[in-house]
Amino acid sequence: MIKLFSLKQQKKDGEPSPRPGNQKKASAAQLRITKDINELNLPKTCTTEFPDPDDLLTFKLIICPDEGFYRTGRFIFSFKVGPNYPHEPPKVKCETQVYHPNIDQQGNVCLNILREDWKPVLTINSIVYGLQYLFLEPNPEDPLNKEAAEVLTNNRRLFEQNVQKAIRGGYVGGIYFDRCLK
Repeated sequence: MIKLFSLKQQKKDGEPSPRPGNQKKASAAQLRITKDINELNLPKTCTTEFPDPDDLLTFKLIICPDEGFYRTGRFIFSFKVGPNYPHEPPKVKCETQVYHPNIDQQGNVCLNILREDWKPVLTINSIVYGLQYLFLEPNPEDPLNKEAAEVLTNNRRLFEQNVQKAIRGGYVGGIYFDRCLK
């Protein structure tokens, strides 16, 4: 009875009546990202931001490491989840310019689970922990920034000085880094 009345009222008011099957269905990617976000178990050093709360496919992750070379920094990553998620990994870019062997000047991230080792069973949580681990244990064996990897391998003290100089804002090897302190 109530439904009939509301449909008659909508017709009277000139509103289109909702038809079953006319509502937009959530894609497989939207359903899976919703599940991943609901089950997200962030370490205390990480937070997320959703610029558009209705769009879970695009968000930011902020990592503020509390140990290691990068302990004083604040690093922002953008996540773009495509329509083929979870069969394809999300696109992840570092928006903060950082002196790091596994992150280049364009923000590309060298993390195996974002490339050849991605599997649909992996989640956003897996990526968060992988990114955090890159700040705790940079990997000079698989670099995007070969110069930083070489310094890390040959002179850890100089590497730490370069990281701190970059985080405070300044030049390292002719490249200017914006300040990114916590």
